[in-house]
Amino acid sequence: MLASAGPLKLLVRMSSAAPRSADVTRHLEGETVRRLRSSLALLAIVSIALTGPVSAASGGQRVTDGATTTAATVDTSYALVQLNGDPLSTYVKTKPAPGKKIDFNNSTSKSYRAQLSALRNDFKSWLQSNAPKAQVTGSWDISINGVGVKLNGTTLDKLRTAPQVKAAEYQGVYRPTTEDPDLALVNAVAAWGQVGGAANAGAGVKVGIVDTGIDFTHPCFSDTGYPAQTQLGDRRYTNNKVIVAKVFNNKVNQSGFDAKGVGAHGTHVAGTVACNYQTPASVDGATIPYAPSGVAPRALLGNYNVFPGTVDNARSEDILNALDAAYADGMDVVNMSLGGGASGRQDLLTIAVDDLDIANMVVAVSAGNDGDGDPDAHPPLAPGHFTVGSPGSAARALTAGASSVGHHITATFNVGGVTYTAVPGDFGTVSSAFSGPIAIVTDAPVNAASGFSEACGPLTANLTGKIALIGRGTCDFSTKIRYAELAGAVGAIVVNRVAGDPFAMGEGASPDNIQPVIPAYMISLASGIAIRTASPTLAGATGTISPLFYELTSNNNVQMDFSSQGPTDVDFRVKPDVMAPGGNVLSSVPGNCGSTGCWAFFQGTSMASPHLAGAAAVVRGAHPGWTAEQVRSAIVNTAAQGLVKSFVNGSVVTDVNVVGAGLLDVSTAVAAKAAIGSVSTTFGAVPGGSGQTRTATITITNLTTSTTTWSVSVGAATGSGVAFSVSASSVTLGAGQTVTLTATMNATKTASFGDHQAWLVVRSGSTAIAHSALYTFVK
Repeated sequence: MLASAGPLKLLVRMSSAAPRSADVTRHLEGETVRRLRSSLALLAIVSIALTGPVSAASGGQRVTDGATTTAATVDTSYALVQLNGDPLSTYVKTKPAPGKKIDFNNSTSKSYRAQLSALRNDFKSWLQSNAPKAQVTGSWDISINGVGVKLNGTTLDKLRTAPQVKAAEYQGVYRPTTEDPDLALVNAVAAWGQVGGAANAGAGVKVGIVDTGIDFTHPCFSDTGYPAQTQLGDRRYTNNKVIVAKVFNNKVNQSGFDAKGVGAHGTHVAGTVACNYQTPASVDGATIPYAPSGVAPRALLGNYNVFPGTVDNARSEDILNALDAAYADGMDVVNMSLGGGASGRQDLLTIAVDDLDIANMVVAVSAGNDGDGDPDAHPPLAPGHFTVGSPGSAARALTAGASSVGHHITATFNVGGVTYTAVPGDFGTVSSAFSGPIAIVTDAPVNAASGFSEACGPLTANLTGKIALIGRGTCDFSTKIRYAELAGAVGAIVVNRVAGDPFAMGEGASPDNIQPVIPAYMISLASGIAIRTASPTLAGATGTISPLFYELTSNNNVQMDFSSQGPTDVDFRVKPDVMAPGGNVLSSVPGNCGSTGCWAFFQGTSMASPHLAGAAAVVRGAHPGWTAEQVRSAIVNTAAQGLVKSFVNGSVVTDVNVVGAGLLDVSTAVAAKAAIGSVSTTFGAVPGGSGQTRTATITITNLTTSTTTWSVSVGAATGSGVAFSVSASSVTLGAGQTVTLTATMNATKTASFGDHQAWLVVRSGSTAIAHSALYTFVK
């Protein structure tokens, strides 16, 4: 059954230049965004509540800072049914050889497809006799062997009695979970130099975007200079860059939705993957001083729209339909910046992802945005482990965690002769310098980190004519800014509650259902503390807010507090696999913004995943004979270590279930010499006091064209009482050759509880060429 410990949220930061298609409620902690304005002078942070399957125990409850809301995370009207027999991707006679794709035209594949079709017909006949109200709504034979069923009152238990059925579960509901600074952080430009320049980066590689669609009219996706391509699906929305436009929604026939990219999320994701090289950009009237590019600027794109029109959720069968279509259409890589609650080994969507990887299509997925715990604690606490969502929890998914990019559209707030960065949001801004006396608000409750009032109720202070300084906390931004406005404030400065850059605030609930109109900005926690500390000398001081401009900061590679963490439930696998930019990512969005198109800053693991998909396209283009697992290994096992910093105290993060193998480095991935399978190794959960020894197999493949000898070693484990080792200290491999080694985990009876990890390192001489995590959990 699909189950979850709770719903998943994907955070998206965007410019409100992007027109909205629906009045959808979205969540950022307790700060709820209900709508986007159309004014180009505003920014919004949209936290799209991505809900996946949840168990009855969780009840679908989302606990936010300010309130508890109920979100539907399964559709109990529809089922996903797995039938007996392997799909084409894993059936012994049809699964492709390593590095190849399924041959749909050979007689064996055709014959086996006919057998699977006959099995589905048998199941349909069984339904007619035993559950006549149930209706088959879809079928698959590539990623899984199964069908979608509209239940019409039929129970899952009834379906499970059918002789053709292996498993049955309710369909999950999923929702769309953002030289560039981020390209520099992942060494993408250096990688382009290794493959013959930007004109060859991802050339000919096909990347499917399973999302809200792609606005192919955006300059990012102009097909000028591209050769003619076979275009599939709705040709109204394709060109020689975006070569597929298909829609997947099991109500599409009733609603009339098509593949058009209406929602901003998919276009933003697609731009991160493959925006054309150096496409000029501006945001909210502020010029961007560089021309953005995608990670793989010459890759071709497929639009597999599972959130068409105003739809903001997709059932499992919609996603399976899109995945199978993407594979059949020849996509080499697929990106899914979406998610729901994870449910261990029984999640059929993760099984589909694994099967498609075995069949040689790389699937990049966001880890989810449930990593934040109690940001109001001092210091903030992010318990985050065991929060990775589905399908990012799939063993063979290329799963992304999110780190920061130090840039944004901003203003300044000057007080006492000191200038502080002030980031606008989905509220009023100023077009020329604006001044007023400041008021430091201290009404209870006071945020423990910042020392400012959270302003979640009526304020006692008279703020008439003043710029109010208040704290980020346990209620929506609209609420606190509106209370300041009702107390007479002419402007509001909100102080962040965690370290790092401030971000764009979004609208949410207000106390009287009226959105505030006063200018409002966020400043960093450090800036707020500096102002509050100096407050005795600032009595009656004047604060001045500037117009908007682009700013580059040094706050790069900071772990985003929302980024979901591993290990996975049930089998305790390491996730995410690797970190990538996911905070303040600039990319394309739909809309009519003139010759440069519309652009926006989004944040979330939704924005990190397309960096991995783009990297996979660059690696695939450079090494078309590598298997999907080898492409994933090149990306994961060469990631840069020691660069991602904690959002709490700035220290280097070493916990593998927070940062995976490290920060994406496209250059080292393209130059990978050794592939490790699997990309990380878990020994599962060990009962405390049991004193167990366990083993696992690890493969090492020589990706070079010559015979080579490498050393293999395992470092010391974290914690006490657990040791890891490997069966060989060196390997000699011919070109393309693979060796299988045995890794051993030994836990003493006195082993400490919790996480234990170590690194298996492959070296050429003294140079590390690949590293892979070894992990176990003592419980």
